Amino acid sequence: MNLERLRSVVDDLLVRLAQNFATPKLQHLFLLNNYDMAISVLKEAGDEARKLQRYFEEKLESNMMSFVDDLLMEHFSDLLRFVRSRVSEDLILYTERLSIADVEPVVKNFAMTWRSSVELMHNEIVTSFSNLLSGMAILKAAMAQLLNDYNRLSECVKKSQGVQL
Repeated sequence: MNLERLRSVVDDLLVRLAQNFATPKLQHLFLLNNYDMAISVLKEAGDEARKLQRYFEEKLESNMMSFVDDLLMEHFSDLLRFVRSRVSEDLILYTERLSIADVEPVVKNFAMTWRSSVELMHNEIVTSFSNLLSGMAILKAAMAQLLNDYNRLSECVKKSQGVQL
């Protein structure tokens, strides 16, 4: 009971402190580092802290996905906006046909910027996370999501007439 109250107070405090940061991305970054620290402390506490550890792991996971989305939106906004507005999760086009004019700027922008954007994301993650393993897990999740969105763009382009990737 006391541990549950402590968990609630710590979580509320972290959420309130995160609100002091200007952007949602920085708020998620703050929460991720602090949830990771709480998990590390709870791992050392033994079996009685397992339930609390699971709670913070779930919070870490949900904030990680939000952070990944913010990170990708910062570096690959054209690609993400296009894919999210034109393609559903099961790759059904919202519009029946795309023209070259619709997709060409997105593909060209991605081709020109993807390497530098991935490098910027890597550097940001390495310098932003106190736990290198957590940072690499976040980078892995970001790269997996980017690959998923790129594959959706690729399939979208393949299904449209007159457009080649």
